[in-house]
Amino acid sequence: MKGKGWERWAAVLMVLPSIILIAIFVYAFIGFTGYVSLTKWASAAPDFTFVGLNNYARILFGAGIETQRFYIDIRNFVGFTSLFLLACLIIGFGLALVLDSRIRGENFFRSVFLLPFAISFIVTGVVWRWLLTPGTPELGATGVNKLFEYIGLGFFKPRWFTDPTVLYIHADAGVGLFLNQIGLKFLTSPTWGISVGTFSIVIAATWQLSGYVMALYLAGLRSIPQELREAARVDGANEYQVVRYIYLPLLTPITLSVVIILSSISLKLYDLTVAMTGVGPGFSTDTLAFNMFETTFKATRFAQGAAIAIILLVLVSILIIPYLRYSLKSETAV
Repeated sequence: MKGKGWERWAAVLMVLPSIILIAIFVYAFIGFTGYVSLTKWASAAPDFTFVGLNNYARILFGAGIETQRFYIDIRNFVGFTSLFLLACLIIGFGLALVLDSRIRGENFFRSVFLLPFAISFIVTGVVWRWLLTPGTPELGATGVNKLFEYIGLGFFKPRWFTDPTVLYIHADAGVGLFLNQIGLKFLTSPTWGISVGTFSIVIAATWQLSGYVMALYLAGLRSIPQELREAARVDGANEYQVVRYIYLPLLTPITLSVVIILSSISLKLYDLTVAMTGVGPGFSTDTLAFNMFETTFKATRFAQGAAIAIILLVLVSILIIPYLRYSLKSETAV
């Protein structure tokens, strides 16, 4: 008994430093950020005058540029995440299927597909900023637009991340009229459209993370018994049916993990935006994280920046907590 008691205390002492550091540098700082968001601190000099939820009300329900920028950031997040998830899931799963077929040079291609994941978002942003710089009439096209000229598509010169255009469903279109009839009129507003500049960030982020998604799906595919695949083929299933009725259902936990991980990454996206586009014209490529940083450290409105940070924390928690509960239940069931 004494030996077991000592082992228990030794285990506690081993993890105690980590618990103390996490308590101070994670949870204590989160608590301090929440407290600052309830104060009047709006300059370089600290001001802890309590103002309640005024900073949250200014961001969510105000009539100033802060509210406008916040909702544009939400729009950018929804548009970016939708395209980013769709592209990564399709490309990642497609690459995994190709590699799972035991092609020649599989190890080489697997390394090539995974290589972008090892690169930082800053490097990715710098490279893709150069590739997607549209050029000027005086200097001519550059990057990808220069490639379009070489292959005879000189007429197709997107403005990429410099384009502030917002794509949305027009109310007078067929889909727009239907949305109005079912009470979704707000979806026909430019407020809930997709910024053209967002496509540039989607391309860069997909290039970097689709290999990571491929690795997750490939590991899942390799865990599916070969006997199960052969049984389905013997019963007359073609390759599409094997994918549809065997692979996809068994890979549902991996798909859920990918959606949660990539959604949280897109919600906290900062470094790629900073290196590649900045806020963009009309906040067309702005993000909540970039908004929080500029509000806090550039405009020195610390209380309002803290409020944006807490809102960001709540949004991330909405994504993460249900996934953690699902994972816990799955492990308990096993």
